[in-house]
Amino acid sequence: MKVVLMAGGKGTRISELFPNIPKPLIPIEGVPVLEREIISLRDQGFKDIILTIGYMADKIKNYFGDGSKWGVNISYFVEEKPLGNAGALFFLNIEDDFLLLNADAIFDVDFKRMVKYHKEKGGLVTLFTHPNSHPYDSGLIISKENGVVERWLTKEDTRPDIYKNRVNAGLHVISPKALKRSGINREEIGKEVNGKIKKVDLDRQILKPLCSTGKMFCYDSPEYVKDMGTPERYLSVCDDYKKGVVQAKNLKNKQKAIFLDRDGTINKYVGFLRKQEELELLSDAAEAIKQINKSDYLAVVVTNQPVIARGEVTWNELDEIHNKMETLLGKAGAYIDGLYFCPHHPHKGYEGEIPELKIDCDCRKPKPGMLLKAAAELNIDLNQSFMIGDSDSDIQAGEAAGCKAIKIEEGGLLEAVRGILNDNN
Repeated sequence: MKVVLMAGGKGTRISELFPNIPKPLIPIEGVPVLEREIISLRDQGFKDIILTIGYMADKIKNYFGDGSKWGVNISYFVEEKPLGNAGALFFLNIEDDFLLLNADAIFDVDFKRMVKYHKEKGGLVTLFTHPNSHPYDSGLIISKENGVVERWLTKEDTRPDIYKNRVNAGLHVISPKALKRSGINREEIGKEVNGKIKKVDLDRQILKPLCSTGKMFCYDSPEYVKDMGTPERYLSVCDDYKKGVVQAKNLKNKQKAIFLDRDGTINKYVGFLRKQEELELLSDAAEAIKQINKSDYLAVVVTNQPVIARGEVTWNELDEIHNKMETLLGKAGAYIDGLYFCPHHPHKGYEGEIPELKIDCDCRKPKPGMLLKAAAELNIDLNQSFMIGDSDSDIQAGEAAGCKAIKIEEGGLLEAVRGILNDNN
């Protein structure tokens, strides 16, 4: 599969640190960011690479040449004038699905896993989506349970008060059919049309029109993808490289997780929480999860939700409750990497109950089913992981899964997390 790396940006915000270097050549621990990306792709078998370049193009071409030094084949498309962030795609004559990646972000991703997902879904586009620490100013992706993208909210769009922290990361698998579907005339790109130079915007003209068509899917992953477009984010990325966090988060590697109960651990315990208005984060929860986010552990929530089986909360209402939790965490700069809940309840006799969910399942804590499912999907080493909760069933579920388990009182999450990180880093 061909890989197109968009490397033509000027990097205005970070240019104060590197005024004479094109953004793709900015060093991360002494190695240009684009070189790190190419090495990661090569190691996964992606060796046919096209660089679309513009700003300081000669410096990039002189550095990478034909790519043979790195065991890859590199060709170039040089934009003599700006064509927008997707204009070049219409001149590459790619016939098969391809990876399209932004070279202004640092990433370490198992792309084989993503391509497999893309082929299974059979869509025209697959977006790499993930949670981040600033969803309030990022492009949000809203999808159905099967991954079909329904809505795409840019920073400028009006967004709901509460939302799932699912952000477009700028990594895509794209079929050439998506370009044809856009209706854009290649002959007009780069030329003056009605007094303006014709450019192509990837998100607004090619991808967003695919929302609600069933042709575009999101691929959720906790792997490392970060924009390094500001001095602050650049320094954060450098620090993560020093700590080994970037490489460790690739899902081809075994992950470590800190599993978290929800009620009484992350949010205040109010009995059976039935409305999103009742959810209030505990004072230490966001900071505790931020500490996990900065480490090489995943933050994964596992929660019993028998209110579904008992007919007291609908699926949509539970989504709203969890969306509020993610919104509040995001506003505080924290995020969760995974969320698993058990909707079952073994006891019958509730008005409005859902009979098919009134079962003795394998996922309801103290059974370990949710942790085992997370381990299978996120490649988690349970023996290197922890379960934190405020009940005996949390502890029993963690131990049954093979994790170390820590029982806390309400408000004790931050202390427990700090203890784990201090002892294991």
